[in-house]
Amino acid sequence: MSLTDHADQDFPGILPFGARLADAMDDLGPLCVGIDPHPGLLQAWGLGDDVAGLREFSARVVEALGGRVAAIKPQSAFFERHGSAGVAVLEETLAALRQVGTLAILDVKRGDIGSTMAGYAQAYLADGAPLAADAITVSPYLGLGSLTPAIELAQATGRGLFVLGLTSNPEGASVQHARDEQGQSVAAGVVTGVGQLNAAARAAGTLGSLGLVVGATIGDAVRRLDLDLAAANAPLLAPGVGAQGAGAAELEEVFG
Repeated sequence: MSLTDHADQDFPGILPFGARLADAMDDLGPLCVGIDPHPGLLQAWGLGDDVAGLREFSARVVEALGGRVAAIKPQSAFFERHGSAGVAVLEETLAALRQVGTLAILDVKRGDIGSTMAGYAQAYLADGAPLAADAITVSPYLGLGSLTPAIELAQATGRGLFVLGLTSNPEGASVQHARDEQGQSVAAGVVTGVGQLNAAARAAGTLGSLGLVVGATIGDAVRRLDLDLAAANAPLLAPGVGAQGAGAAELEEVFG
């Protein structure tokens, strides 16, 4: 997958997530590498589908790529499937990424309301939390405002969020392409809302810390839905490059 930005950056002092990500991309390029230790991949690496294999796989990825790419994105589900021991390996992996100075984007796609969303935010975005990452993925489909606890905590701790906009799975279109009575698509509403939340960063000439997930396999959907991604001032997380089949041509079709 890849990360892209469209803003100029010059950030003195302690940096929020958007600024740190922009610096990392300037230094290392826009590549974000996933840690997705599903059973088939563990087997292909000659590892067992167990906690020991999970730990070895994750450690190898961090050792090989830590400090060499802009960000690494562990997929929480493949750790959670091993129970508490797998979650412990995820904690170790996040700690290892912090140690080597590589940004961690934890793929959890959380979305809930009220105190429950606040609980998720504390789990992943609070200083000192065992599962704290530099950013997490979140789902806006209970309403973008339902993410307020996560947005506020991320802003307070210098972390970021990647909000699902146009996802790489074909089923997503049934929701994300749907239009309201004014003709605006669900995806357009999400992009516009994220842009509004990033307005202060744009005014300061910096990249926003609220990103968008825009799949690399969605073809010309951005154009057909008339989405102005640049106006959102958001880093773009583009899953689908590699195993899901997208390459340079597909990225060009999506992002122009």
